[in-house]
Amino acid sequence: MNITELLKKDTIILQLKATTKSSVIDELVDKLADAGRLNDKEAFKQGILNRESQSTTGIGDGIAIPHAKSEAVKQPSIVFGRSTEGVDYEALDGQPSHLFFMIAAPEGANQTHLDALSRLSGFLMDSNFRDKIENATNEDEVISIINQKEKEESEPEEEDTIADTSNLLAVTGCPTGIAHTYMAADKLKETAREMGVNIKVETNGSGGVKNRLTPEEIEKADAIIIAADTKIETDRFKGKHVIQVPVAKGIHEPKNLIERAIKKDAPVFQGDDSSDQEANDKEERTGFYKHLMNGVSNMLPFVVGGGILIAISFLFGINSADPDSEQYNRFAEMLNTIGGGNAFFLMVPVLAGFIASSIADRPGFAPGMTAGLIAITSGVAGADGGSGFLGGLIAGFLAGYITLLVKKALEVLPAMFDGLKTVLLYPVFSIGITGLIMLLINPPLTTLYTGLSNWLEGLGDANLLLLGLILGGMMAIDMGGPINKAAYTFGIAMLDADNFSFIAAIMAGGMVPPLATAFATTFFKNKFTKQERDAGKSNYALGAFFITEGAIPFAAADPGRVIPSIVVGSAIAGGLTMLFDIGLRAPHGGVVVAGLVDGNPLLYLVAILIGSIISAILLGFLKKDLEKG
Repeated sequence: MNITELLKKDTIILQLKATTKSSVIDELVDKLADAGRLNDKEAFKQGILNRESQSTTGIGDGIAIPHAKSEAVKQPSIVFGRSTEGVDYEALDGQPSHLFFMIAAPEGANQTHLDALSRLSGFLMDSNFRDKIENATNEDEVISIINQKEKEESEPEEEDTIADTSNLLAVTGCPTGIAHTYMAADKLKETAREMGVNIKVETNGSGGVKNRLTPEEIEKADAIIIAADTKIETDRFKGKHVIQVPVAKGIHEPKNLIERAIKKDAPVFQGDDSSDQEANDKEERTGFYKHLMNGVSNMLPFVVGGGILIAISFLFGINSADPDSEQYNRFAEMLNTIGGGNAFFLMVPVLAGFIASSIADRPGFAPGMTAGLIAITSGVAGADGGSGFLGGLIAGFLAGYITLLVKKALEVLPAMFDGLKTVLLYPVFSIGITGLIMLLINPPLTTLYTGLSNWLEGLGDANLLLLGLILGGMMAIDMGGPINKAAYTFGIAMLDADNFSFIAAIMAGGMVPPLATAFATTFFKNKFTKQERDAGKSNYALGAFFITEGAIPFAAADPGRVIPSIVVGSAIAGGLTMLFDIGLRAPHGGVVVAGLVDGNPLLYLVAILIGSIISAILLGFLKKDLEKG
């Protein structure tokens, strides 16, 4: 199928009126709807916005390719818009975008349609092709330029003589699998050809895996580039030098990636398909936030499981785990031992271990765990728990960077020692050096940590109310993003310090956004599309179980109205839990753990409901009726 069977004269806008990203999307969607290509304009627009919320489709070089697969699409189509002045489309290179190709694919699009759509993405990597499109004077000329390009690409090319002996492989993929997957693949192949380098690229697109790498090719490969924002089968690359970056890097930095691959400037992949974290977001394993989140995400199962088991044990009595108490219950003691004595005890070492492994790969894990254990066991007299969460954070980063230094220092050893490095030299030096430093710095860290905890516990009612408002509001600002995670991480740290009021405020604030959107779509139906109303129904369950991310599609579609509304409600819910003196020993679970609160469980639910209802009313007031825009 030719691209021009999907892009017709009635879906071409040679001069966009739009001057902002949102108005570009509106104008292109309207063009598709006017041409009769859509079943539901609002539902398709929501699909476009959902894709934009994952990462911008403004890929740079003046190009943007917004795209979505949706049941709202009647037939596979492309709409082209051109802006002479350029529009700030939040492009990856920070430059204005001039050419906009919006791709509309139905859920059941067949392979010929998908091939044509992906082919267009590849064409846009050719600067000569882009120049011709930019200078076209009418719709017929646009169609002619695309047809000519297709004809040229269908002609067999003469094989280039490859001078370099490197044998490189690459894999590309993006969440939708229509545009970025193939653009990155074409850019890598084109750049490799210019550099005289052998490369084979596997694409993980919406039509499945194409040009799959064989075991024989992987065995012979010098290095592998993974440029992807979606899950890739990586376990097959064990023992190879693997570079993992977002798909956008494959489009914009292909030369740098290929040069790194030639130099084998990447760690040897050990295999981590079972990891909970997104391997493709590791991008060179740098950045404080990424390392911290690697530790927190792997620590959470210990915190959640241990915390809830401890909270359940208190249902038998606050002293039910104490053999000397009249409330003693053997089963409660067992739950408390499992949750507090084991799972919760491992929280800080696991945090430190995975922070360190994020920084220094697998060699960082053992020193990180060891340093984390020192943090909670070697403090000062009379301070149970050592330096706790604070010490664990410092231990993780300390172990990670010390391991990097050890690895760097040992690079001078002959190749014959490579086998000994991982099993002997790295562990001995990195654990030893990190452990010595932690034993020296942990006593003052313990004093600091206990002082901070005592200060927070001693805050007056007014200050606690303000802190509750702030923490609750933070949970709704980016719903799973850095601000949300910062508040939640603080709550876990205070939970580790036996202060239970902060995590209660944080969970209440996190439950409000999905519940508020659920209430709003139920009571203000004329403000939301059918797709949004359907999503609102599921948000009752998501909100009840403390899954804040359920509100993200609503915020992405209308951030100016939705985010302020839910932040207000979340802040109020967080503040009320502080005002009602609510504590919570479980760090997750939503309504499931409402019966485990310290204080009045009914008041806790009231705080959440008040915050949710206020946000819902604000949404109903701020959002316009659909027919009014």
